[in-house]
Amino acid sequence: MKRIVLMALACICSSAALAQGLDDEAAREARWTQLKQAIFPDRAMRDGADVLALEAPARALDAALVPLAITTTSVEPIKTVHLIIDNNPGPLAGRFHFGEAADPSTLKVRMRVNTYTSIHAVAENSAGELFVVEKFVKAAGGCSAPAGNHDPDALAEIGRMKLKLPSGIAFGKPVQAQLMIRHPNFNGMQMNQITRHYTPAHFIKTIDITYEDKNVLRVESDIALSTDPVITFGFVPQAPGHLKVVVHDSKDNRFEQSFEVPQPSVLSMQ
Repeated sequence: MKRIVLMALACICSSAALAQGLDDEAAREARWTQLKQAIFPDRAMRDGADVLALEAPARALDAALVPLAITTTSVEPIKTVHLIIDNNPGPLAGRFHFGEAADPSTLKVRMRVNTYTSIHAVAENSAGELFVVEKFVKAAGGCSAPAGNHDPDALAEIGRMKLKLPSGIAFGKPVQAQLMIRHPNFNGMQMNQITRHYTPAHFIKTIDITYEDKNVLRVESDIALSTDPVITFGFVPQAPGHLKVVVHDSKDNRFEQSFEVPQPSVLSMQ
C-alpha cells in the first residue's frame, strides 16, 4: 500500500513539475516536501553536509545505469541510508541498513532514473536522527529503457554473483568490496522489442550480506535498481572467513552464495 501511495505521489508531482518546468526549484522543493512527509512522517530532518555526501552525475550518460556514491563521515554511527529519487515511479529507491560488521563510510550503487529529478540521500544514525543531502540529475527514460537482452538471455544466469576484493586486507580494518549480481530487474515498464508487450515485473527485493554470521548490509530495493546491479560496500573482517550473500526477488526466488576472505598473503580476486 505504501509503495502504491508513493508511486501515485510521484505521478502527481511529476505532472506538476512538467507544468512549472523541470528546472523550477520551487516545484522540486514542493515535491520533496510531499515525499518527505510520506516516507518520514512528522520526523525532523537536518542538513547533512557534515554527515554524508552524495555523488551523482549532473547529466546521466545512461539513465538506466546512473552511478550514485554515498559517503558518510558522521561521528555518531550511521545505521541506515535511505535513497529517494523524487520523480521516479517508485521514489523510495532503496534502504541500506548497516550491521555490526559494516563500514558505512562508502556505498555505491547503480540506479534507473526516469526523468529530470532531485535525488535525496537521508542518513539515519543510531540515535534516530535524520540528515539529508541532495543532488539534481538530468536523465530521461531510465525506467522504461529496454534491459538490452532478450528475456531468455537476461534470465539464463539469474542469481549468479561475483565478488571483488582489494589486493590487500588488514584484519580489523575496513575493506571495500564490490558485489555483482546477475538479475534483469524488470520493473514492469519495459517493452519487449520483439513482442511489443511489456515485460512483467521481476526485480530484486532484498539483499542480505553477512560475515561469519555478523550482519554487514541489508538492502531493501524496489524497481529503481539497475539491471545486473553492482553494489560497493564496506565491512570489517576480524579474521579469515566467508561473506555470505542471500538475495530474494519479487517472484520469491532465493539466491545464495558465499565468498572466502582468506589470509592477506593468499588473497586473490574472486
